[in-house]
Amino acid sequence: VQEEKIFAGKVLRLHVCTMEGAEWLEEVPEDTTVEKLKERCLKHCLPGSLEDPKTVTHHKLIHATSEKVLTDTKTVLEENIQDRDVLLLVKKRAPTLLPKMSDVVAEEKRKQEQKAPDKDAILKATANLPARSADRSVTHHNMRDFQTELRKILVSLIEVAQKLLALNPDAVELFKKANAMLDEDEEDRVDEIALRQLTEMGFPESRAVKALRLNHMSVTQAMEWLIEHADDPSVDAPLPGSAPAEAPAEGAASSAEAAAGPSSEEGGEEAKDELTEIFKKIRRKREFRPDPRAVIALMEMGFDEKEVVDALRVNNNQQNAACEWLLGDRKPSPEDLDKGIDTNSPLFQAILENPVVQLGLTNPKTLLAFEDMLENPLNSTQWMNDPETGPVMLQISRIFQTLNRT
Repeated sequence: VQEEKIFAGKVLRLHVCTMEGAEWLEEVPEDTTVEKLKERCLKHCLPGSLEDPKTVTHHKLIHATSEKVLTDTKTVLEENIQDRDVLLLVKKRAPTLLPKMSDVVAEEKRKQEQKAPDKDAILKATANLPARSADRSVTHHNMRDFQTELRKILVSLIEVAQKLLALNPDAVELFKKANAMLDEDEEDRVDEIALRQLTEMGFPESRAVKALRLNHMSVTQAMEWLIEHADDPSVDAPLPGSAPAEAPAEGAASSAEAAAGPSSEEGGEEAKDELTEIFKKIRRKREFRPDPRAVIALMEMGFDEKEVVDALRVNNNQQNAACEWLLGDRKPSPEDLDKGIDTNSPLFQAILENPVVQLGLTNPKTLLAFEDMLENPLNSTQWMNDPETGPVMLQISRIFQTLNRT
């Protein structure tokens, strides 16, 4: 028996794989160097490749479990390789060549050529072009005309709705329903989307409701109010109640009901007169409330308080638009807001001929919606989403847009 076989180390059976999919078993003593093991692997998978001395250095063995690259000068035992371990024979990647200086210069030159021109270069290149600018005042004027025209439509439709309700034999009962809706708790009329946005920010719901009611359902202004009054001890105090309007309304309704009792024409006329007065009271309940912050800001510019309130009323409490109105021709005037549309115009006739609008005008809730939108334009979204008033508003909008294009 040869001496080297007697004192030879433990023989390990290793499972070797290549990236090309070849697999085989290599039996080597544990004192075999990684370099010798790599040569045996190359003889097995790449016959004749060892004629090139660089072949061994261009490959590496990787321990599959630990993902460790084995060192050529160490033995299998030193690399802590165990029996039946899996090794991967991989060809090393060629080192990245450094770019030539000429290529670097060419790349920098290309980047400079593709660089966006600066302001001076743009002005120089466009100096001889004819000046053209869009007239933004026309767009703003069209928007103002749309708002004014829509308000006129609502004013005239309110008159029609009042007449239709007055001719209804159940006018008093219809009014009671309208008045009940008008006097419903303000908390039920808070914009749910705006309230959700504030509560998701962490504000208590009751405090958020109060902030929205004080700031005309504006999320931004309500958030500012909540931050400013965070340490105010009275921040959670309920808003002072409005003047009780139920008693006069009920009195008026009772008068109307009493007047409607007789079957004579005179009694009917009295009922209509009473109902007309009731509708006026409904209108007065929706008085315009200017934004106090906007009033202070505009008065600090030197404008009179009455002028400021008029400007905010015309421009739906929008401070910037109100400032432009005060500095401009002040059209439309506050008096124009109470004027209706020409009842003989094609637009108004088309609206009245629409079946959905006709049916909606007999609903007291539609009258309530029109009144509310006149004095509180920010509430229009709520009425557009209402299942009863939404279809009416949609038809009015479609008819207006259709005739406005022609």
